[in-house]
Amino acid sequence: MNSVHSIVIVAVVALVTIALRFLPFIVFGGKRKTPEIVTYLGKVLPYAIMAMLVVYCLKHISFIKSPFGLPEILAGAVVVLLHLWKRNTLLSIVSGTVIYMLLVQIVFV
Repeated sequence: MNSVHSIVIVAVVALVTIALRFLPFIVFGGKRKTPEIVTYLGKVLPYAIMAMLVVYCLKHISFIKSPFGLPEILAGAVVVLLHLWKRNTLLSIVSGTVIYMLLVQIVFV
C-alpha cells in the first residue's frame, strides 16, 4: 500500500508540473498577442525577485557582533564588482557563494 501511495503522489506531482509548464502556451499560444501586463511583469519581476532575495539574505546581519557582517558585505561586493566587470550572472553568483563560504568557514571562524 505504501509504494502505491508513493507512486500516486509522484504521478499527481508530475501531472501538475506538466500542466503548469504547458498552461502559458495554451493560454497565450497561437496568434493571440500577449497582454501588456504579462509583458510588463516579465520585465520587472526578475529584478524585484533578485532584490527580495538580497534583502532576505542580508536581513540577519549583526553589525554589533563579530564578524560585523563582513563576510556578507565582502561576498556581496565581489558579486556586484564581478557582475559589472564580466556581465555573467552565473559566474557572479557562484563566485560570491564560494567567497562567502571561504570567509565564514576559514577566515571568520
